[in-house]
Amino acid sequence: MLKKYPTTRYILRSGGWYFLTFLVAISVNFVLPRLGKANPVDIIIAKHGAGKTQHAIQVKEEGYLKEFGLVKLDPDGAIVRDADGKPVRSSLWSQYVSYLGMCLRGDLGTSFMNYPKKVSEIVIEAVAWDFALQLPAIILGWLLGNILGALAAYKRGVFDYLFFPLSLLVCSIPFFAFGMLLKYQFGIVWPIFPTTGGYASNIHYSFSWEFFSNASYYYFLPFMSIFPVLLGGYAIGMRSMGIYELGTDYIRYASYLGIKENRIISYVFRNAMLPQLTGVALNLGNMIGGALIAEIIFSYPGLGTTILKAIQGQDYTLIQGTALLVAIMIIAANFTVDIVIAIFDPRVKAGMAGA
Repeated sequence: MLKKYPTTRYILRSGGWYFLTFLVAISVNFVLPRLGKANPVDIIIAKHGAGKTQHAIQVKEEGYLKEFGLVKLDPDGAIVRDADGKPVRSSLWSQYVSYLGMCLRGDLGTSFMNYPKKVSEIVIEAVAWDFALQLPAIILGWLLGNILGALAAYKRGVFDYLFFPLSLLVCSIPFFAFGMLLKYQFGIVWPIFPTTGGYASNIHYSFSWEFFSNASYYYFLPFMSIFPVLLGGYAIGMRSMGIYELGTDYIRYASYLGIKENRIISYVFRNAMLPQLTGVALNLGNMIGGALIAEIIFSYPGLGTTILKAIQGQDYTLIQGTALLVAIMIIAANFTVDIVIAIFDPRVKAGMAGA
């Protein structure tokens, strides 16, 4: 039945493989934080147990173990105890089943380090900073990079001789290395911009002009550590595709007909756009986690800094939540790219029709 719809077959087949990848990502995400010997509940007890009696601490600890699904429960919801009266720890498999159910419900658990704050709340706050930093950088880099790349492919000459090596140099620099250079030059040598944080410590987080103006000041260096690298990468890609398109027969024919230069550039730009669309889709998917180390360098309150603090605090529920979010976004981005290719690339339809 689906042979009549090769595009649908391709999308469903890709969706199945990506779902299996998602299950593997969940499993790895569950196992890795538990390989350590430290007990995360001790973090909460040490933080909130000061000045309390031993009995009160024990009651608190058992409450935390029950809340996080680390002990066995009887049908009435009470903790199962051994012969010595100690709580019986639940097996790794039962913890995994509980974790899988929570993930499917959208519940990422409670943070050990920031108890009783939910992991989802912490992740949403961090992701908002990620979007504010990387979404403008990706979109502006894509637009300007494609325009400059198309011009370089068509104009060539001195413009291309200067533009191509510069773009190649910039896009070859990792985000974190570029960020370190900017931080040293404009934060230490020339102390123009702040080098750590998302806003001043004496400013309260709020939707006010004072907050946004101050956050913009702190925003400049992290943004500039990402934007030129993305711009250079998109420009190189568009230049290569533009040169290929300019060598095709239809562009030569358009030139012989005397079609205006701007119209020819628009043809080149439009037909070279498919690989660039897949590239920006991947970058949008990698946006959450795409510049983690750059964020850590600037102590920017995004997902990178959140993951670093979670690892340092042995907060494995927060580690799981952030890592799972990054994995989901990457899987979703790749699946979106497959859908775009299946819809716009006729070779996919031809290949699936013959399969």
